[in-house]
Amino acid sequence: MTPQEELRALLQETAEHLRYYQELGITNFGEIFIPQDLPAVTAEATRPMTQAVSEPLPIPPKEIETMPETKNTVPDSFSLFGETAPLAPEQQVSDDSLEKIRADLGDCQRCKLWKTRTNIVFGEGNAKADLMFIGEAPGADEDASGRPFVGRAGQLLTKMIEAINFKREDVYIANILKSRPPDNRNPEADETKSCIPFLFRQIAVIRPKLIVTLGNPATQGLLETKVGITKLRGEFQDYPRFPGIKVLPTFHPAYLLRSPDKKREAWEDLKKVRAFLQGGA
Repeated sequence: MTPQEELRALLQETAEHLRYYQELGITNFGEIFIPQDLPAVTAEATRPMTQAVSEPLPIPPKEIETMPETKNTVPDSFSLFGETAPLAPEQQVSDDSLEKIRADLGDCQRCKLWKTRTNIVFGEGNAKADLMFIGEAPGADEDASGRPFVGRAGQLLTKMIEAINFKREDVYIANILKSRPPDNRNPEADETKSCIPFLFRQIAVIRPKLIVTLGNPATQGLLETKVGITKLRGEFQDYPRFPGIKVLPTFHPAYLLRSPDKKREAWEDLKKVRAFLQGGA
C-alpha cells in the first residue's frame, strides 16, 4: 500500500468514527480537510462533519439510568508506548498455586540446560510450610528422580531438618534452578535469570515465615546481592520481594560433606532457625 493509499484509508476510517459520534448527538468536530492530491477519496469521506449524516439516535431513559459507570481500566503496569511493564513474578497472578506454576513451567526450554537434563526438579513439601529450604540446583540423583535433595547432601539435609524437631514433609524444599547443570557446576547468570521467577512465585504462594538459603548461589540469587555466604551466614535478612519473610543463609549440605569442620557453624545457624520458629528470635 502506497503512502497516499494509507492516508486515504486512515481518513476514511476517521470519518466513519466521527459519523458514529454524530449518531450519538456529538456533532461539533469541525471539518475534515483532504489534500488536493488525493482525488480518489470519496465525497462521502470528505463531507464536513458539522453536517449531520442522520438524526441523533435517542437513548431510552431506562438505558440512561442503568448505564454502568465507566472506570479507568488501564493497569498499573501500562506503558506510554503501548507495552506492559513486567510485574514482579509474585504479583502476576492473584490466584496462583503450585499446580499452576508447575503447569506454566511445562517442559521448560527457557535456557540451555534442557538439552542435558533428565527431569525437571520442581520442589516438594508442605505447600503451607513455615520453613523453606532453597539450594542452588539439582544434582545427579535429583535429576534422575525429579525430586530435590535426595542424594548424599539431601540425606544430610533431612538430618538437619530433624535435628530442629521438624520432619521433611513439614517444610518445603526447592532450588534456584529446576534443571541440573552439567557436572554440577554453579548456575550461570542466564540460567538463573530464566528460572528464578518460578521460585519467586513458589515463595509467594507458600509464604513461609523463614527461608534458609543453602550455599552461595542460593543466597545471592534470593537476596539479589553479590555479598558472599561467609559474610551473610547465620544473620537474618529481609527477603527483598516480600515484606515479613526472613531469610537465614547457611552452608550447603554438600559443602558440609566436604568440610565437616563447618558443621558446628551450621548447627549454630539451625538453632537460630528453631528459636525463630518457636518465637524466640
